[in-house]
Amino acid sequence: MAYISTRSIGYNHIDVEYAESVGISVENVAYSPDSVADYTLMLMLMVVRNAKSMIRRADVHDYRLNEVRGKELRDLTVGVVGAGRIGAAVIDRLRGFGCRVLAHDKRRLRASVDYVPLDELLRRSDIVTLHTPLDAGTHHLLNRRRIEEMKRGAFIINTGRGALVDTGALISALESGGLGGAALDVLEGEEGIFYADCRDKTIESKQLVRLQELPNVIVSPHTAYYTDHALSDTVENSIANCRKFESRKQHWI
Repeated sequence: MAYISTRSIGYNHIDVEYAESVGISVENVAYSPDSVADYTLMLMLMVVRNAKSMIRRADVHDYRLNEVRGKELRDLTVGVVGAGRIGAAVIDRLRGFGCRVLAHDKRRLRASVDYVPLDELLRRSDIVTLHTPLDAGTHHLLNRRRIEEMKRGAFIINTGRGALVDTGALISALESGGLGGAALDVLEGEEGIFYADCRDKTIESKQLVRLQELPNVIVSPHTAYYTDHALSDTVENSIANCRKFESRKQHWI
């Protein structure tokens, strides 16, 4: 039997079941949630302060104030969808900004946060940040109906998985002004684009191109986890998983 230790990017139960069927054991590699949590807060601050538009204007020496004023986190309600390790780390950071925090999760692991049903969270939140795993039940968790239920002018942050959001519905809501903006570290159809040098290539994803055209949308290439600490965790835990696998293998023999 062979062994693969992997950080869980883009893998699903079908991939794992196939690997097991051909004799490959797959283990998940945990790493500190702080990398993604820090990045999530950075994206929140950037999108509510119109950082993309400001930086682009400054790059061409236009230093006028933007006609759209920024918002302060302490005046906002943030809805955290998925309160596991990363979601919990995001909640801990948000407390320092003095904002109201709502959470939605199947498991209520933290007594100190206000858990509400998903539809209520969407109606009440000024910012919705996604930290839930992607599976059949969460695919397009934010579909057209749910996006339309959100507060007018609300923001979506996604550092989880691209397919948690219906990208077409997201673009429609952004273009119509229903949403105030979005910050996306992950995107449907990112495979073959993110992590590649595409400067001399035509980007075939029209949705990605449209999102990058919008002044109130920030797109980054699935990089929230990418820190020295997280990569060190990944290496150490991969080695630990390999040792556990070898130990089990010897036991089988």
